[in-house]
Amino acid sequence: QVQLVESGGGLVQAGGSLRLSCAASGRAFSGYAMGWFRQAPGKEREFVAGISWSSGTIYYADSVKGRFTISRDNAKNTVYLQMNSLKPEDTAVYYCAADPTVLKMRLNRRLDYWGQGTQVTVSS
Repeated sequence: QVQLVESGGGLVQAGGSLRLSCAASGRAFSGYAMGWFRQAPGKEREFVAGISWSSGTIYYADSVKGRFTISRDNAKNTVYLQMNSLKPEDTAVYYCAADPTVLKMRLNRRLDYWGQGTQVTVSS
């Protein structure tokens, strides 16, 4: 079993920045891709960014390209999401996910593990 714990959410003004972290614990995590998703009130959960184990493959949703950066530190079993130039439409609960295949994240398919989420609110 794998546990994912997100942190770093909060309230920020439009144009500001936040950095989300997701720490993984539990069984051996080697080889897993990790990613970020978000769900705004009344909307379906959507893919934000995904990164392969080696960091050799990275995907972003079009809505965040150029503003968000995903990275990971495998020694710490942690993935990060640096969010810059935040907009009110970025307001959502952000979830961390883990799965052997980063492409499944990009395609928003069923994934192996999910965190509990962290709230990000961007005020205008």
